[in-house]
Amino acid sequence: MESTSRIIVALDFDSRRAAEEVVDRLGDECRFYKVGLELLAAAGPDFIKHLVAEGHEVFLDLKLFEIPNSVAGAVRVAGALGASMVTVHSMGGTDIMAAAVAAARDFPRLRVLALTVVTSMTGSDLADLGVNASTEEQVLRLARLADGAGCHGVIASPQEAARLRGVLGSSSLIVTPGVTLPGESPSEHARPGTPRAAVAAGASHIVVGRTVTRAEDPVAAVRLVRADLGL
Repeated sequence: MESTSRIIVALDFDSRRAAEEVVDRLGDECRFYKVGLELLAAAGPDFIKHLVAEGHEVFLDLKLFEIPNSVAGAVRVAGALGASMVTVHSMGGTDIMAAAVAAARDFPRLRVLALTVVTSMTGSDLADLGVNASTEEQVLRLARLADGAGCHGVIASPQEAARLRGVLGSSSLIVTPGVTLPGESPSEHARPGTPRAAVAAGASHIVVGRTVTRAEDPVAAVRLVRADLGL
């Protein structure tokens, strides 16, 4: 896999203009971008089409959690926009994930990824929800559920990547947010990791956000990420 395909830059902005400035500055240094609910609400679906038309891949991070029919409809829209990845919430259960996978079949490039436990959550957060398991145990439980539903991969922290790779095998995608360079603050991520550690553990893709997008020189920052990966 090309290094530019492994690294996904999160465009966590509240305006299209701010996102486009980063994309323009990065140029050929990055080909894969994550668009979440904030930017989608601010910029609309046309921005997804724009990124795809410019030759970029888009990870559309919707974290879908609805009745199966609604989830399927949203996945079809993601596919029609040209997204390469879309997320569904594994806590929605097998029927929701299976509906997403079925809807994606009409779009050969689209991969359905199941969010397991968000990287800001800890064991005490799970306990508050009545989940009597560690974060790793819950991630693995949900990953098995997602695999059984036919999902192409999962979203989890770098700290669970090694166990996930053992459970899911070599073909599944493991996409890890919460990735920062050595010495950086993990910000709101409770279960962070470096690019090198995430990939060494089995991540197929890493997601970096402020490390790159808030850097004085985003190009230099993404090159540091690539260097940490040894690519």
